[in-house]
Amino acid sequence: MKYDAIMFDLDGTLLPMDNDVFIREYVSLLAQMAEKKCGYEKELFQKGMWMGVVAMMKNDGSCKNEDRFWNVSARILGEGLHQYVSVFDEFYQNEFHETKAFTSPNPMAKQALEEARKKASKVILATNPLFPEVAVRTRMSWIGLKPEDFDWVTNYANSSTCKPNPQYYKDICEQFELDPSKCLMIGNNAQEDIEAAAAAGIAGFLIKDWLICEGELPDCPQGSFEDMLDYLKGL
Repeated sequence: MKYDAIMFDLDGTLLPMDNDVFIREYVSLLAQMAEKKCGYEKELFQKGMWMGVVAMMKNDGSCKNEDRFWNVSARILGEGLHQYVSVFDEFYQNEFHETKAFTSPNPMAKQALEEARKKASKVILATNPLFPEVAVRTRMSWIGLKPEDFDWVTNYANSSTCKPNPQYYKDICEQFELDPSKCLMIGNNAQEDIEAAAAAGIAGFLIKDWLICEGELPDCPQGSFEDMLDYLKGL
C-alpha cells in the first residue's frame, strides 16, 4: 500500500454543495424546528447555536466537541436545552433531509472510495466534526454512502478539535498509529482541508469544483473531482 490512510472531506468534496447556501437553509430549518418543538425564539436560538459552534471550532482538546457545544449553547438558551438532545437527533433523521435540495448528486463518490481502498490501508471520512453522527450519516446517504464504508468517520461526539486546527489531523493519526507522511487528505477547502493537514505533515489534493479559498491556492495537486479520480488511479 502506498498510503497508511486516505482521508476525504464530505461537504463540497464527496457531497457537492455551495456551503454558504446549504448552511443558510439548514440553520433556518433547524431554527424553525427549535421554535416549534422546543419553544425557542428563532433569533435567540440561532445566537445560542452559533456560540456553540464557535466554541467547538476553538476547542483545545480538553473535552469532546459535543460537550463543548451543548454546554456553551446552554449559556444562552438555558440548562433546559439538554433535555432536547433527542429532539435534535430526530430532526437530523427527518426534517434535515429537506436540505438535500441544496446539494447535488455525486455518482463518482463510491468510485473514489473504491480507488482509495486500492491505495491505502485505511479510508477515513475527515468531515469537520461539528455535527452529531446522525447528521453525518444523513448527509452521506444523499450520495449513497454510509459510515460503514469508512474505517473512521469524525463527528462531534468522537472528536475534541476541529478544522482548521492541525491537531484535528494529528489526533486521527495518533488514534490509528498513522504516519502523517504516508497519509493523503482530499478536500475542497484550501485552508481547512489542505493547509491544516499540511501543518500536520499530511499531503493534500484540492478539489476545485466547490472551492473554498480565502487566500492563495496551496501548492499541491489540484483539479476537478474527475481529476482527483485520475490522480488516485495513477498513484
